[in-house]
Amino acid sequence: MRSLILFSLWLALAGAACTAKSDQRTFTLQGQVLSVESSTKVQVKHEEIKGLMPAMTMPYEVRDGKLLEGLAPGDLINATLVVESNAAYLAAIRKVGSAALEKPPADQAPARSASSGFELLKPGDAVPEGRFVDQDGRPRDFKSFAGHPVVVTFMYTKCPMPTFCPFLDRNFAAIQRSLQTDPAVSALKGRVRLVSISFDPATDTPAVLKQHASTLGADPRIWTFLTGDRDEIDKFASRFGVQVARSVTDPLGITHNLRTAIVDAEGRLVTTYTGNEWSPEQLLADLKPIAGTH
Repeated sequence: MRSLILFSLWLALAGAACTAKSDQRTFTLQGQVLSVESSTKVQVKHEEIKGLMPAMTMPYEVRDGKLLEGLAPGDLINATLVVESNAAYLAAIRKVGSAALEKPPADQAPARSASSGFELLKPGDAVPEGRFVDQDGRPRDFKSFAGHPVVVTFMYTKCPMPTFCPFLDRNFAAIQRSLQTDPAVSALKGRVRLVSISFDPATDTPAVLKQHASTLGADPRIWTFLTGDRDEIDKFASRFGVQVARSVTDPLGITHNLRTAIVDAEGRLVTTYTGNEWSPEQLLADLKPIAGTH
């Protein structure tokens, strides 16, 4: 009997291990180090990662800091990109050479940037008007959210990295659940609006965004998805510090950073979160002081 129990326990543990491993995918990455940002993060310009994403430039986490020792800008590397359901990181990094960092020709930039020419918003500044189209195909001005504290972020549905746009989706879904059910944030219930704006309107049509919203379980009374004219979106997003570069040869070649912001009920910027190092709990705590401002 004891042997049977032990065998059953082994089967359960083995099954759990297999399930965990099934969520993990690995890809070969070949690229050039642009900067070593910390002991656990490196900026890499890489070639197409077959089966995952086109060539682009982006920061990557490294769980084993020893892998970055001795690496410098210009180094050419081969690495294994490990993609899990909620994380992605580089492993098995190997330097294979070095080359001078490329500078784009002055008369022919390789990608179109949305970040230049517009002054960044500062806390207390009025957020400018923005004209969009929502997931139901209706014209929607950003000022239509006036009277409600708004949490706004920028994303696109084809983003392949779980630590980028999918991270924002997961956090917004968690915030929505708290707004619906958590007594600790009852003062925010019915007041806060979540807004996700796609900077890939060519792909993210209203119909695509509506399906994406449905997949995430987004309540349209709380969480709105917006698309629209690309230039309008770029202009609006740049005021929050969003940088978007699009390949001129590959429509899926989008390089971007992450910005999420709180806007108060009067349409003034409260705070902006950089990257993905913020939590739903932190954001909800920052929302509480402005819950009664209108």
